[in-house]
Amino acid sequence: MASLALDEGYFPRGSSVLRQIHEERLVGLFFGQRALAIGALHPVNYTGTSQSTGGRERPFRRLVRTANDFEAIFFGTRAEADKVLAKVHTLHRRVRGELAEDAGPFAAGTPYDAFDPELMLWTVAVSAESALYFYELFVRRLSDWERDAFWLDYVRFGELFGMPREVAPPTWAAFRAWWDGKLAGVEMHLTEEARRTGAFVALEIPMPRVNQPAKRLHDLVMLGSLPPRVRELYGMTWSPAQARAFPLAVAALRGLRVIAPATVRRGSCRRSFALVEATERRRIERGRPTPQLPPLPRRQASAAAPSATAGIASEPSGAV
Repeated sequence: MASLALDEGYFPRGSSVLRQIHEERLVGLFFGQRALAIGALHPVNYTGTSQSTGGRERPFRRLVRTANDFEAIFFGTRAEADKVLAKVHTLHRRVRGELAEDAGPFAAGTPYDAFDPELMLWTVAVSAESALYFYELFVRRLSDWERDAFWLDYVRFGELFGMPREVAPPTWAAFRAWWDGKLAGVEMHLTEEARRTGAFVALEIPMPRVNQPAKRLHDLVMLGSLPPRVRELYGMTWSPAQARAFPLAVAALRGLRVIAPATVRRGSCRRSFALVEATERRRIERGRPTPQLPPLPRRQASAAAPSATAGIASEPSGAV
């Protein structure tokens, strides 16, 4: 009797560089917040997300759900991933509209659509660049071959959501040239809502009081990881004292990783994500919610669909 083929998922352990990188818990605990903070710089992408989400009152619950969806695709079987992909595809079909007002170089009336190839590439790009950044910061530098393989895995990830392969740069070097041009270009613009959202998602993640020393370390590393132009656009300060402390904080986390057992270093971050969601819920119950955005105008709020974005999945996955 022929044996059934083993379902190893879209990114099998041992052959997928994407999986190798995302199984590092330090990557999982940092990359999503940085990806969202940088992703908010594209006003069309951000507006598509903001006007098509039902999670404004509990933003970290939305992020946690997205993080879990990403992990299901990164680590799960194809059957598990396909279930998530079908759900997201249904949500994305509702995400289309246009800018209500000018946003940097984009005029009012500029359309957005979750299946716009360029917007999908931007969402893939912010996640991939942030994941590789933190892997090389905390673990080791990849070879050129590994970087290319990682990027091709991420292109495959985008294709699962409907991104055309031809829109993506073919190699990591080509991607970096595209990425550097994007960050330096005139398209990068923060609306006032995006400025608030990106800043509090990056630096105001809810953690229990006992974890506040770890949060201060986290916030320093997160702030230091942002490219200078990103901090400039947000109006974030980066003092000489913080610049001196940053490599010490990174060294501390690298050292802790070295002595931690493999079961601690690698694997799913679901338990950490659940802690963030529970902390946010308790703060709301006690009347101390995460800093909130102003409510959507009635016209926009009535059209909002739950947990969808102009791009890929609900938000960049991310962390604590």
